[in-house]
Amino acid sequence: MDKKIDWEKLIRRMELLLRLKSFPVAFKMLAKKKDLEKVPFMRRTSNKATLCQLITLVRNFDWTVGADLDDFLFSACPSIIGLTDIPEINKDGTFRSIVWVKTKKDGKKYEASIPRLPLGKYEAVVMAPLVYNPFEPDIVLIYANPAQMMLLINALQFEDYEVMQFFCVGESSCSDAIARCYNTGKPSLTIPCYGERRYGHAQDEDLVMAIPRGMMEKALYGLEILYRRGVRYPISYAGAEADVAPMFPASYQGLEEISQKLKGGDHSLLGVTGGIASGKSYVSEILEELGSPLIDFDELARVVVEPGKPAFEQIVAYFGEQVLGEDGNLDRKRLSDIVFSDMEKRKKLESFTHPAIYHEFFDRIKTITENKADAIIQAAVPLLIELNLQFLFDKLLVVHVPQEVQVERLAERDGISTEEAANILKSQLPIDEKVGFADFVIHNEGSKAETRQQVEKMWQEINDHRTL
Repeated sequence: MDKKIDWEKLIRRMELLLRLKSFPVAFKMLAKKKDLEKVPFMRRTSNKATLCQLITLVRNFDWTVGADLDDFLFSACPSIIGLTDIPEINKDGTFRSIVWVKTKKDGKKYEASIPRLPLGKYEAVVMAPLVYNPFEPDIVLIYANPAQMMLLINALQFEDYEVMQFFCVGESSCSDAIARCYNTGKPSLTIPCYGERRYGHAQDEDLVMAIPRGMMEKALYGLEILYRRGVRYPISYAGAEADVAPMFPASYQGLEEISQKLKGGDHSLLGVTGGIASGKSYVSEILEELGSPLIDFDELARVVVEPGKPAFEQIVAYFGEQVLGEDGNLDRKRLSDIVFSDMEKRKKLESFTHPAIYHEFFDRIKTITENKADAIIQAAVPLLIELNLQFLFDKLLVVHVPQEVQVERLAERDGISTEEAANILKSQLPIDEKVGFADFVIHNEGSKAETRQQVEKMWQEINDHRTL
């Protein structure tokens, strides 16, 4: 049995991330029309209607609506969702040839191309704003503009990537969204047709996507991750006449050159990360004892902003001398407070420090490999996943502890309350999410001996498969 989803929480978050203008629609087919009576707040139209009219009453009027075959204006709409067959005048191409195509032959081909739900399987349909947890939907209909849809596509593709195919039969586009999604079990995106714009009031900029119920959490997860990576709606403009090179992520700039510096030779790179107070340092100590040289990105971040270094000069020039301490060094705490809640300032700071950190990183790799060409080099990077640095490494190791253990350890380490510790953790990517990016996971909530045993086993595995 599928797990129960808190639709209100999920939809409110999705509405915020995508800035949706209308309600996502919970769409459900019913085997028996008498089941319409069981749906709370149900409304039935007093006049016969089209399917797109009913959808609009949900997404823009905030209604819960239901219909059986007798509620539809003519057979075209209910035939899409399997409530009735189409008449012979449709099947032979006559109907479509009157307006939409040149010949009856084209009309027959057109009609045969329209996807439909199995005839006789259902007797009714019910729709409602999904945010109210009205019932468990089969699929969810989302209306949005092309920019919003592009982000939704990116979100669905983020994990278990798959090309999203686009279909458009032309008129009767509801079949492309609704019936195709039902029949394939995959998200289906299309352009609302003339009829949906004329009678269902879809706007010029509207596209529609039907998403299977079971993929909605996947969609939200992808949107959340992309948002943290700076991919968000509304999309900020870089400027058509501007030099946009500095605005691209580091992975776009000189990736080939970076790859050559990192991957040339017989050495391997292991990225080590986790969360605050997860015990990353202890795991790194064990790896060092086993023969893995350590490059600590926290140390690199301190080195590159020392007085006299290019990054130091850039930071002071941009942020002013307010970020300096009495000794003339960078006041990292003061700088952190400035950029913590200001995404643009944080990105600007990263544009100064990241290139310098990369350069220092490459230099240290070169020094290590000059002494041991086939070294398995570990790089401890606290925010490795948050900063999208996975591309730098051959494999990733996440040091994991349950969140409650993380809170207790952080509170004890820093002498703060558990409430303060929990609030600090809220500003970071949850440690459980980081596990999804890992090639290796060390569970560090037990004894030191248990942790060491896991690290030694992993080290053996790495050496057994020498090419990481």
